[in-house]
Order: sequence, then C-alpha cells, then structure tokens
Amino acid sequence: MQKEPAVSADQMLAFETDCHLFSGCGFEAPGLHSFVFEPMFSIGGFDFNKPILLALVGTLAIVWFFWAAFSRPKVVPGKLQMIGEAGYDFIRRGVVYETIGKKEGEKYVPLVVALFFFVWVMNLWSVIPLAQFPVTSIFSIPLGLALLVYLVWVPLTFKRHGFVGAFKNFTGYDPSLPGGVRPLVMVIEFFSNLLVRPFTHAVRLFANMFAGHMLLVLFTIATWYMLNGIGIAYSAVSFVMTIVMVAFELFIQLIQAYVFVLLTCTYIQGALAEEH
Repeated sequence: MQKEPAVSADQMLAFETDCHLFSGCGFEAPGLHSFVFEPMFSIGGFDFNKPILLALVGTLAIVWFFWAAFSRPKVVPGKLQMIGEAGYDFIRRGVVYETIGKKEGEKYVPLVVALFFFVWVMNLWSVIPLAQFPVTSIFSIPLGLALLVYLVWVPLTFKRHGFVGAFKNFTGYDPSLPGGVRPLVMVIEFFSNLLVRPFTHAVRLFANMFAGHMLLVLFTIATWYMLNGIGIAYSAVSFVMTIVMVAFELFIQLIQAYVFVLLTCTYIQGALAEEH
C-alpha cells in the first residue's frame, strides 16, 4: 500500500501553487495527506506537529481568557468578564441545569464548560488564518475527550447505584419485558451503552470536522487551480462557495461543541437518575 505524503510544517494544503487549469497539470484533490503532518520540532524525544501545537496554543488561550476574565472580578464587569460570564452562564443554565438539574448539576458545571470551550476552540482553528486546521478532525482528540466523559460517567453510575443498580442501568433491565426478549435487549443495551456510546460520541464530532475541513480545502484549492484564463469565472464561483462554507463551518463548529457537551450531560444525568 502506498504511503500518503505528510504535510510539512510550512505547508497546509499540499498542492502545487504553479498548477492551474489549462496549464497541463491535473487537479490535485485533497485527501488523507491533508491531515498528516511532519513534526515541526521535538522536545525530549516528543515530536510536535501542527495539530499538537494548535491544541496547546488553544488550551493556553482558553486558560488565559478565563484567568483574565475572572482573576479580579468586578461588580460592574469589564468586557472580558462580561463575555466570560455570558459563556459560562449559557453552558451552566442552558445545558447543565436543563439536562441534569441545578442541585445535581452544579458540581459538573466546570467540567462541562471546559469541554465546551476546548472543543469549540479546537474546531475554530479551521477558519483562523495560518492555522486553517480543526484539531478535532484528528480522531484521537475527540476519542480522548469521549473517554474522559466515559471515565466520569461509568464510575459515577457505580457510585450512585452500586454494582447491581449499575448493571441494570447499563443493560436497560426492565422486568416488564417478556422473559424470552429480556436477555436479548439487555445484551444489546449493554454493548450499546458501554462500547458503542463512547465511540459514537467521538465519531460524531470527528466526522463533522473532518468533512467540513475536506470541503474547505477542496474549494480553496479549486479556487486557485481554476484561476487561469477562462477558468477565472469558475474560480470566482469556487471562491464564493469557499466563503459560504466558512460561514457554514462557523455554525457547525459551535453546534458540534454544544452537542458534545449536551450528550455529556445526558450521560451524567442517566447515571444520576433514580429510575431506569
């Protein structure tokens, strides 16, 4: 099997810049090579590539923002504090309280807020100049976040309900079901909850960011490729589509961050619920 070429540290789209329509070269469509990066530098034997660097910079930016917004809170908030409070309150009231409830959900607000802003910023890198890559389109990032949620949700279920109660929770045990059907339903629910759920939690975010980035790269390359002769008219259309896709991607990035934390709260609420 032929190995996909990696993207160098100073290259994003991996296409020939002197290749245009009618110039005798074919269109170099984006592929998996648009998601593979050469190491930019190494520290202590650990290689840093572009996605890792973006993740670190994004994390530091989030920490700096909330520290700047809340390190010295004022009765009359400044701009940063006002934005920070609005974002924090939106997740606390609109997601956590609505899903888990105020009493039970308050302790999980910091976790959910951190997850939301981390996912959102990692998504936003896709449309930021020079970065132009959504970190969450690398499957290991959404998978790691989904496993973090998993490690909160599963132990919480056992802590709240004990072993027997947790088993009933994970298997959807329902004594009203016919005896012949009940074991089949329990097996399906068990695999669905403990194996499939964390996978789909990660894939939903990854697939949307992967597809969105692929479309942005496709229209961007096509705009440049057709910028030649009569192809300029086609290039203009592709450029308009690029702008449309950027606007649409901004919407999707926010929605995916919201959906990720909404599902997180749903899982936690299921672990805390008394009746299943």
